[in-house]
Amino acid sequence: MATMDEIKALRDMTGISVMQCKKALEEAQGDQEKALLILRKKGAESASKKADRELRAGVVSAYVHNNHALGTMIELSCETDFVAKNDEYKALAYDIAMHATAMHPRYIGEKDITDEDRAKVLDLFRKEVEESGKPADIQEKMLKGKVDTYFGEQTLLAQLFVKDDSRTVKEVIDAATQKFGERIEVRRIVRFAVSE
Repeated sequence: MATMDEIKALRDMTGISVMQCKKALEEAQGDQEKALLILRKKGAESASKKADRELRAGVVSAYVHNNHALGTMIELSCETDFVAKNDEYKALAYDIAMHATAMHPRYIGEKDITDEDRAKVLDLFRKEVEESGKPADIQEKMLKGKVDTYFGEQTLLAQLFVKDDSRTVKEVIDAATQKFGERIEVRRIVRFAVSE
């Protein structure tokens, strides 16, 4: 059985309810790393279950870099005003805006990548892969890997979160969905840069 100190430590790390932390620690037999993985998995499952809920509330948050030449505004949507007015939710929106300022994603998620953009990237990497002289089946795997890596670096939800590089932005949002009990989604990102 998990001790209160272990439960409190896990709760402080994740912000997830005491009961969920307790259950995760018991399932992991007291192993905090395993418990974190269990909570992440449950966060993804929770987000998946809430995927078709309607988003009617949210916040617009902005981050401006200290040089005042770079900044980002995001719209982070949720289901209710109750969650949208929560200070932790607002802090999440700010952190995602800061992340977007630093990492400059071109897309929010996979669905935002146009066929035209995908075709351009495929053509670019196809030439590079063909020059390798490897067998065709290996070239296809290389091409897929290069394209997936490129779009992973350009897509907000697939990027490693700047404040915790052990998780992607999607995993951070999934954990917030689990914590707040509502679907959460980044709807829009607008990045501003002086003379860009």
